[in-house]
Amino acid sequence: MALQSSAVKFRRILAHFPQELSLAFAYGSGVFQQAGASAAETGNNMLDFVFAVDDSVTWHMMNLLKNRNHYSFLKYFGPKPISNVQNYGAGIYYNTLVPCNGRVIKYGVISTDVLIEDLLHWKTLYVAGRLQKPVKILTQNENVKLQAALTSNLKSAVTAAFLMLPESFSEEDLYMQIAGLSYCGDFRMIIGEDKSKVMNIVKPNMLHFQKLYSNILEDCPQVVYKHQQGKLEIDKSPEGQFAQLMALPRTLQQQITFLMDPPGKNRDVEEILLQVAHDPDCGLVVHQGISGIVRSSSLIQSAKTTLTAGIKKSVTYSMKKMYKMSKGWLRKT
Repeated sequence: MALQSSAVKFRRILAHFPQELSLAFAYGSGVFQQAGASAAETGNNMLDFVFAVDDSVTWHMMNLLKNRNHYSFLKYFGPKPISNVQNYGAGIYYNTLVPCNGRVIKYGVISTDVLIEDLLHWKTLYVAGRLQKPVKILTQNENVKLQAALTSNLKSAVTAAFLMLPESFSEEDLYMQIAGLSYCGDFRMIIGEDKSKVMNIVKPNMLHFQKLYSNILEDCPQVVYKHQQGKLEIDKSPEGQFAQLMALPRTLQQQITFLMDPPGKNRDVEEILLQVAHDPDCGLVVHQGISGIVRSSSLIQSAKTTLTAGIKKSVTYSMKKMYKMSKGWLRKT
């Protein structure tokens, strides 16, 4: 019954927005229970949404007519400049601390093409990273390219996690590694985010993670998946690691190349990845590559918040994050 009422709640919120959405999903602590949070806290947390739209300018134009008060001072410039701001950094525009249907919500608007690009190539790993963790899909149109990209993103997350894990590990270890991908190198994990965030996401939501990944694990030739014991074994030979490195998204391969290739050498990507496959620190190199992607997109995205939320909301939002972090810290001590 709780699920039923939450579905109705999300539909009612969605009804406040222009309906031209290729994908809409809700995510985060207002949707999925996190460790250490009571059901009441989950019910009061801000609800986070992402809306993918085919035409950002038109969508913002319609949303300005419906929900002008959601926007900061940028509303005075109109839909085109708003769309231009959206395209910086991770390519997503957030309206935050918006009262809607009795709840406080935050929603991000991203163009469908930019989303597909991120899912396939991990250009910023910002929204792709969100979609590697359980989310509640609210609406999705029949976009075959988008569907294929969503699956590709999950497969890439598994491959990257394999490269950073030992030969044998538990299912929980795998999901911890996957859930942590989009936090590698995110400066907000140093200041502003609860440090035990990844564990709090995974532990209460194991079933949701299994639903996302079990088919991929069953079909993956490089892993022995001992379902009953919740254990996995992977091929850590240089050949096995090379195959995994070659399957990584393009931007991550470029980042690894950049890390390993001194300027002026100009070796090709395959040659460098072969070298990394033989390196005992292969997992660390992959981790550094992911951190490089996340660091730059999270910095630009956070800097954008002052523009998209306005000064007052930015300060309020940051204070809430700090409060959550200190609560997590107090729970530990």
